[in-house]
Amino acid sequence: MQFSKLKAGNNFQGTWLCFCASVLFFPLFPAAGALGLVFVLGLVWRTKYQQILRDSLNQASIGLTGILILNCAIAQYPQEAWLGLANFVPYFLLFMALRCLITEPNQLKQLSWLLVLPSLPIVLLGLGQLMFAWDTPTLIESILGWELVPLGVPPGRMSSVFNYTNFLAIYLAIAFSLTIGLWLENWQRRGNNSQIQILLTAILLADVAGLVLTSSRNVWGLAIFSSMAYALYLGWRLLVWGISGIAIAVLWASFAPTMGGTQLRQVIPSFIWIRLSDQAYERPVETLRITQWQFCWDLIKDRPLFGWGLRNFSPLYEAKYNLWLGHPHNFLLMFGAEAGIVALLLLLAIVASIMFQAVRVMLHRCDRASKPIFFSYLVTFTSCIFFNLADVSVFDLRVNTIVWILLAAISGTTSSQSQPENL
Repeated sequence: MQFSKLKAGNNFQGTWLCFCASVLFFPLFPAAGALGLVFVLGLVWRTKYQQILRDSLNQASIGLTGILILNCAIAQYPQEAWLGLANFVPYFLLFMALRCLITEPNQLKQLSWLLVLPSLPIVLLGLGQLMFAWDTPTLIESILGWELVPLGVPPGRMSSVFNYTNFLAIYLAIAFSLTIGLWLENWQRRGNNSQIQILLTAILLADVAGLVLTSSRNVWGLAIFSSMAYALYLGWRLLVWGISGIAIAVLWASFAPTMGGTQLRQVIPSFIWIRLSDQAYERPVETLRITQWQFCWDLIKDRPLFGWGLRNFSPLYEAKYNLWLGHPHNFLLMFGAEAGIVALLLLLAIVASIMFQAVRVMLHRCDRASKPIFFSYLVTFTSCIFFNLADVSVFDLRVNTIVWILLAAISGTTSSQSQPENL
């Protein structure tokens, strides 16, 4: 990986290097990484605040912030709602700043490396956690800011440096997708570096192993989606049929045992079809996703415009079912119930406009060398969207930050590439 200089007109070289160091350290040293990102945010806002405030997309983000503040003032549980702003407003500010910082295609490639490199030691720590019951000494825990829990959280599922397996799962899904993009870019480039190809292959295999051991049905589906997207992008029909066949066989074994699935269960590892069919657990009705989603929908119908208040789902759900749940396993329903339809539609409009512009840039303005990396960002962020349809990622500092970095990188690069001088 080479940190090439930014274009001559870009006066953010030092800020960019600080950002790179922060992102690289962030997964394993979150406190140091977060401090660096705050420093970068301050530098960009201090020098580019006029440009930031003039941008229409940033103005929409500021409008969304205003709606969320109003939401807190009228929330059912105001204290919870004001605390909930921390899951959104700082990330809006970071998003607006990074759109000015990340404007060149070569920055996307560098950022991909920074995001995927930590995944290798994270998976190795997770393997030690599961196989050898590794844990972290108190001193190390206080320095690093995370705890390695023997046998994972929950037990038997890899969580590594994250406090729950699902947060590790989405991080590895992001790393997996970006690693494929780097692997393909290096493979397609003439004179590709075999040592880099070997390193990327090792990271890719580690990410796959980690994804499997998280036992997250959600990210298993995301891994298949990412693989299928790349196969279609490359036109590898045989791989498309192969992935489709494996997926159909696994689903058949999981959900249709009386229609030939029993025979398939002799071939497919049992932990896969048991997990997919949810036979490993007995769940009370109150803990089912469908119950949570119905509850959110009822909340939306009762207060459709401005919602009940950020972070109000948990106390409201506990009041009805006498059960505390951190979130309803669907970001859109949660945000609609807590922040209201107005805020939800504005957020969706911001994201949709970025993705629409990004697709246009990739199809019409990206050079051949940049396309694999650019495509990898679109696939990766789409995976993040899909993940949040069956879970919520905003409550983990590292994952939430990485998702907003991805969106800012896509938006900043596409906006720059859409300027008339780039025609």
